[in-house]
Amino acid sequence: MPDSGVYRVTELVGTSANSWEEAARNAIETAAKSLRDLRIAEVTKADCKIENGKVVAYRARVKLSFKYEG
Repeated sequence: MPDSGVYRVTELVGTSANSWEEAARNAIETAAKSLRDLRIAEVTKADCKIENGKVVAYRARVKLSFKYEG
């Protein structure tokens, strides 16, 4: 089975001033700099920071899985 193995799931929070999509992308692309063999990303929560009645930041909580080497 080519995709058999052990995977770890870790949770990250990405942020963006522009959108939830960009916040998720920021989390994944930052993780990809130090983790290899990323497999699945699941956005589990999206929220935003509000100041003076305006949205100033978007946050995306992402569960990211990657395969253990071995």
